[in-house]
Amino acid sequence: MKRMRHKGGVSLERRIFPYVMIAPNLLIFMIFIAIPAVYGFVYSLTDWGGYGELNFVNLQNYTELFGDRRFWISIRQTVIYTLCSLPLIVGVPLLLAVLLVSEIHGKSFFRAVFYWPSMISYIVVGLLFQFVFGESTGVVNYLLKLVGMESVSWFTKSGTAMAVVIAASVWSRSGFYMVTFISGLQSIDDTYYEAAMVDGAGKWRMFRSITVPLLKPTLFLVMILGFIDLFKQYGLVVTMTNGGPAGATKFAVQYIYEEAFQKFRLGYASALSMVLLVILAVITALQFKVMSGGAVNDK
Repeated sequence: MKRMRHKGGVSLERRIFPYVMIAPNLLIFMIFIAIPAVYGFVYSLTDWGGYGELNFVNLQNYTELFGDRRFWISIRQTVIYTLCSLPLIVGVPLLLAVLLVSEIHGKSFFRAVFYWPSMISYIVVGLLFQFVFGESTGVVNYLLKLVGMESVSWFTKSGTAMAVVIAASVWSRSGFYMVTFISGLQSIDDTYYEAAMVDGAGKWRMFRSITVPLLKPTLFLVMILGFIDLFKQYGLVVTMTNGGPAGATKFAVQYIYEEAFQKFRLGYASALSMVLLVILAVITALQFKVMSGGAVNDK
C-alpha cells in the first residue's frame, strides 16, 4: 500500500507522528493546568464560598486585592525568599555537579547521598529542620551549648527564621538540580577542554570560558524550575514556621490557602491565584528574554 504523501514529499504518517508524540503531554497540560486555570478565572469573578450557586461580582475581587496589604506583604516576603534562595539553588548544585563529574573515588556513593534529600517530601523536611533547629531540644542549640555559646531562637526572630527556611529549601532541592547539571556537564565534548589545556588555560578559565557558556541551556532550565518551585513554596514553610514569626515567612501560597480554606472565600482566593499566575508568567518571560531562551551563542 502506497503511503499518502504531502506536496513536499513528506508522508502523512511522518507529518502526524510528532503530534501523536506530544499528545499525552498536551492532554496532561489541558487537564491539570489549562482547564483549571480557566475555571479559576471564572471563580475569580464571583464571591463563591465553596458551595451554592455562583454569584458574579465582576472585578470586585481584583479591586479588593489591590488594596489588600497583607497579600502584597506575602508577595514581598516571597520575592525576598526567592531572590535569596535562587542563587544558592543554582550555585550549590552546580558546584556539587562539577566535583562529582571529576574522577574521584566513591563518586556514585556521593551522588546518591546528595540526591537523597530531594526524594523526601517537604513536610518531612520541615519536621526534620524543626528538630535540628528547635530552641530547647534542637541539635544545633545543643552543640552550641557544648562549646560554651548561647542558644539561638531560630524560629522566633524573622531573620533567623527566613535563613532556616532558605537552608531547608537548598538542602532539599540541591540533589535534584545536581543531577540535571551532571547531565549537562557530561554532554560537553572533552575536546574543548583538551584544546584549552594545550593553550595553557587553567581550571577556572576553562570553567568560565567553556563550561558556563556550553551549560547555558541547563542553567536556564534550572533557573526557571527553581524560580517556580520557590515562588510557590508552601508545605515546607507551613510545617516549619507556619508563616511565623509575625508573618515574616508567610508566603503568597499560604495566604491564598488561608483565604480559600480557612475563610472560605474561594472566589477571592481564585483572584489572588490569577494575580500570582500573572506574576510568575511575567518574571518567567523576562528570564527567557534575558537568557535568550537558554540558547548557546555560537558567535
